[in-house]
Amino acid sequence: MSTLFEPLKLRSITLRNRIVVSPMCQYSSTDGFANDWHLVHLGSRAVGGAGLVFTEAAAVEPRGRISQLDLGIWNDAHIEALERINRFIEAQGALAATQLAHSGRKGSVGPPWDRRGWVPPEEGGWFPVAPTSIRDMPHYPLPEALSVEEIRDIVDAFAMAARRSDEAGFAVTEIHAAHGYLLHEFLSPLSNQRTDFYGGSFTNRVRFLLDVTDAVRDVWPQGKPLFVRISATDWEDGGWTIEESVELAKLLAAHGVDVIDVTSGGVGRSPLDQPAEAPLYQVPLSGRIRQEASVKTVAVGMITSAAEAESVLAQGAADLVAIGRRSLGDPYFPYRAAHGLSMALHWPPQYRRAMV
Repeated sequence: MSTLFEPLKLRSITLRNRIVVSPMCQYSSTDGFANDWHLVHLGSRAVGGAGLVFTEAAAVEPRGRISQLDLGIWNDAHIEALERINRFIEAQGALAATQLAHSGRKGSVGPPWDRRGWVPPEEGGWFPVAPTSIRDMPHYPLPEALSVEEIRDIVDAFAMAARRSDEAGFAVTEIHAAHGYLLHEFLSPLSNQRTDFYGGSFTNRVRFLLDVTDAVRDVWPQGKPLFVRISATDWEDGGWTIEESVELAKLLAAHGVDVIDVTSGGVGRSPLDQPAEAPLYQVPLSGRIRQEASVKTVAVGMITSAAEAESVLAQGAADLVAIGRRSLGDPYFPYRAAHGLSMALHWPPQYRRAMV
């Protein structure tokens, strides 16, 4: 029996296998609403055999989007379209997940195929916010430093977004605290130079994320698991470190988090210590957090084959494996992976003529 295709129980839910479709921005929303593109995109990955299918990052407030075209969950009106998608995902045997996010200083930019920097308010953009008024990149605007009152408002926005996620029928929700977005910006000394109780020491820099976690866990049903995605390291001197990530993971577990989704980078401008991007290059980070913090983890990043995914689980480096770009190119990766591992996993009857 392949470990990749073993079920995994998390609180009251059971995933049919260990394959997760990563949150991947589609830049296809208007005013934050999901639409038929999202139904087909996410539904195809559920038909394709994954155990857990994530939406892209869903902004908890309008200025929490990366671009004007991002998915949102700041409005009760967003629930209906998401609920429809989730019903379809679960009808295929997968479970639906959402990622709650705030872009912070990396917001109000064009989609990647646009390749421009800041989109100003007169063009429909907004002024980004951050822990400290420090630019992310030279061509980005100078962000506005958040006041303590604004921080507390964003904590409330995450909680309300979690409530909407439950009403929409998501089985899992994840707090996005990675890749240089707002919650990660508070964690990293490179982007957080506050002098109040949200900056300086490790205890202060993790405070915002723990406040968000507590607020989300308070409204998120106890039977449903909560994930948090973190960048395990900034790969840069003076930045966030793997040692801090281990300690953070222990705290998050104590605050009701079930799984740590382990990625890296996103804040440093010149990560000289980062290894070359190659298959499995981030897996050791997941393994270290899993072993030293005694918490379940997701391994992500450049996992492109069935053998690679199986090896991650076999070596005890993670409990789940997230497939991103490989899933974009092949929604049916799980079925092909099963075939490659000599597993008798049957395609949906409508597609059995395509079995390989």
